[in-house]
Amino acid sequence: MEGINHRRLEVNGIAMHIAEKGEGGPVVLMLHGFPELWYSWRHQIIGLAAKGYHAVAPDLRGYGDTDTPSAISSYSIFHLVGDIVALINVLGQEQVFVVGHDWGALVAWHLCLFRPDKVKALVNLSVAYRPRNPTATLVDYFRALYGEEYYVCRFQEPGAVEAQFASANTRQLCKYFLKFCDPEEDLNYLTNKFEKTGFTGGLNYYRCLSSNWELLAPWTGAQIKVPTKYIVGDLDLTYNYPDIQDYIHKGGFKQAVPFLEDVVVMAGVAHFINQEKAHEVTEHILDFIKQF
Repeated sequence: MEGINHRRLEVNGIAMHIAEKGEGGPVVLMLHGFPELWYSWRHQIIGLAAKGYHAVAPDLRGYGDTDTPSAISSYSIFHLVGDIVALINVLGQEQVFVVGHDWGALVAWHLCLFRPDKVKALVNLSVAYRPRNPTATLVDYFRALYGEEYYVCRFQEPGAVEAQFASANTRQLCKYFLKFCDPEEDLNYLTNKFEKTGFTGGLNYYRCLSSNWELLAPWTGAQIKVPTKYIVGDLDLTYNYPDIQDYIHKGGFKQAVPFLEDVVVMAGVAHFINQEKAHEVTEHILDFIKQF
């Protein structure tokens, strides 16, 4: 990771750690998922900077070397998007390119929903935008589909999953969650960070899903109006939910995201796509953003 620089910036009432390389070019802001860190984008940071872009990847609120507020309510989608808007401003930018994966994709979708003026173009991985269902929360949807043992449902009770995690070794947990890790260097870095912070910050994102649903009522039926490219692996669970492929390929996704310009389904790839196929994903990002 030679040449990647690190600093902490004051944004939206917290100190946020960012990793960056290639200062001076157009900013590409990359948002990680659960349970990850800026480190998930290490390959893209190098690849984008080599092509003249200023690649920036923060540790999101509750992760790594960014502050971890104690209140669950501090992890609402409005806090998460507020952090990114503030980061864009602190970086001195009017607009940036945004790339998101997993929870980072959800944050990126809502950034585009709330503040499309801040985003030149969007590349989102794994998680497609689904309009708010006015009759059921996302937690209710998953509970009906998979039952109480589904991870999103199990994460809801504060402290319960943390107690289970406490009985396991952090290294084992990281290895379980992030099966793509190289045996040593990647695993050592992630283990070191999560041993210090624990997983509560990231779990709190899930604990805000129902309150987010209530607060997002004014955006029911709203569209994402930012030029967008979507990339998913065909083995990703998010691509294998009931009816999701029809939604993505038969017009529903395009209706919700009218400026959706490209959908890429990568064969033989699972959820952690930006690390499983790092070079290919970097090329997909570059092919899209160079148009703007």
